[in-house]
Amino acid sequence: MNHSERLAAFAALGHRLAHLPADVLATQAARARNQNAWFDLPNVRAAVAGIARLLAEEPLRQWVARYPPEPQTVRQIGVVMAGNIPLVGFHDLLCVLLSGHVLLAKLSADDTALMTWIMEELLALEPRFADFIRVVPRLNAADAFIATGSDNTARYFEYYFGKRPHLIRRNRTSVALLTGHETSSELALLAPDIFQYYGLGCRNVSKLYVPEGYNFIPVLNALQIGEGVLNHHKYQNNYDYNKSILLVNAVHHYDTGFLLLTRNSALVSPISVLHYAEYASEVELVDQLTDVAAQTQCVVSAAGRFAGSVPFGRAQEPSVADFADGVDTMEFLAAEVG
Repeated sequence: MNHSERLAAFAALGHRLAHLPADVLATQAARARNQNAWFDLPNVRAAVAGIARLLAEEPLRQWVARYPPEPQTVRQIGVVMAGNIPLVGFHDLLCVLLSGHVLLAKLSADDTALMTWIMEELLALEPRFADFIRVVPRLNAADAFIATGSDNTARYFEYYFGKRPHLIRRNRTSVALLTGHETSSELALLAPDIFQYYGLGCRNVSKLYVPEGYNFIPVLNALQIGEGVLNHHKYQNNYDYNKSILLVNAVHHYDTGFLLLTRNSALVSPISVLHYAEYASEVELVDQLTDVAAQTQCVVSAAGRFAGSVPFGRAQEPSVADFADGVDTMEFLAAEVG
């Protein structure tokens, strides 16, 4: 297959996913939830819709035009896929195959059903990809590696893959900036940034930065639209547990009945908990954000007014050019693997 044929296949997949029959989506979501209880129908639907947006033909064509159309040498790229949210490994699959290399995929045990299904959908549209997609238990044969995991597993990946070209990603999370001047409708847009995928993704907001003396009542009221997360038993278990920890330790916190908000220096918060930090000036805010930049995936603010941020409600809508950890996977494949 040449570059144009690969691109056409992914554009066709995007069209297929954008018009997926409801019964097909429900069936795949049920299979996914049987494997991973966090992968319910609304979140699988959101993930599939997100991939359909990534594969919109014209933006996809413009994006991929930035890179060499064909590799100098076809390599086998081993990809260790994460499984924290539905189909999170798809972008790496897209990059490897569009760049003309062979994908050796080590699927996450938490996201085997959906990843297998979407590969089958792609193969149904373009059977020649069968020569370029291999699901493997080990990556011994790979010429280069892409791996996503926790900070602990990243150290293992560095050791195991260190002698060959590699791109290794670590823990990341997202933050929201508040000024106290946001409207209730703007604050309500924060709900999906916090609650989509039950807070399990690197683009989920886990911490708020607020001015000193901030009045939390407006934001807590606006976030009430997210109370449906408590209907998931695993989320409720996390909420009950974390609430008990805060109460036993007499930690000051706000409680909406489904979300716990507490001051904490840590960037990453547990499921059902949102941390916050205060700033006295914009200079201090910039300093705080700079300190955590290496662990931050996405910064959101009302209407994207803060430089380098995206608008509230858009954290879970990355474009095809938004790379995990901010590292250009396509550039890695072109420059380091070739």
